[in-house]
Amino acid sequence: MNWEDEGFLLSKRKFRENENLINVFTPKYGKVSGIVYGALSRKKRNYLQIINKLFLNYSSKNLNKIGYFQTELIEPISPKYFNDKKRTAALLSIGSILNYLLPESQVYQKLYIALNELLKNFDYENWILLYIYWELKIISELGYGFEFKSVNDQNYKIDGENMVTLNIDSIKYKVPLFIINKEIPKNNNNKLIINSLSLTRNIFLNKFFLPNNIIFPKSRILLEKYFT
Repeated sequence: MNWEDEGFLLSKRKFRENENLINVFTPKYGKVSGIVYGALSRKKRNYLQIINKLFLNYSSKNLNKIGYFQTELIEPISPKYFNDKKRTAALLSIGSILNYLLPESQVYQKLYIALNELLKNFDYENWILLYIYWELKIISELGYGFEFKSVNDQNYKIDGENMVTLNIDSIKYKVPLFIINKEIPKNNNNKLIINSLSLTRNIFLNKFFLPNNIIFPKSRILLEKYFT
């Protein structure tokens, strides 16, 4: 089996003396794992950074055995934010969540397009709110999306922090009003961000991580802490 595609690097770990085992997220083939020869060389080590966009040439002689990647850098994304702890934590969180939750070789083109759009707007002032919408997109694409009726169509009880308590699958969640209305708020603050990240974290835990006994990503926990 041989193919070429682009993709984002989700994870890497040393496999043999000079090889890495990597997971990538591609638009045509979904999440795919493979071995990279010479991954510890200076050139490849410099660009094999989480969420960097790569050109991938994949080859495998047997569908039941792990294949090999030839890689080239398309866009260095993570180095742009090495001095930004919040954005770096968000990038690592993206890699970990996708790596844990996406099934192998299943295509999620809408999710890939959404990730592309998020990263294009990562320098935007309210990037963290776009990140939160992207987490909701993951939840939706994996089959647990929630359609919130707008405040004009539903008689919600709104508390003093512009939060609405909703019962979703017999679990109560506090949902920020801007998520229900599907609009970026003109004024945001750390409290709003924490409330939003808490919502998506709790959904992730209840729907994916706890039922499957998966440890929730440390990078995602760290991201939330940066806004406290």
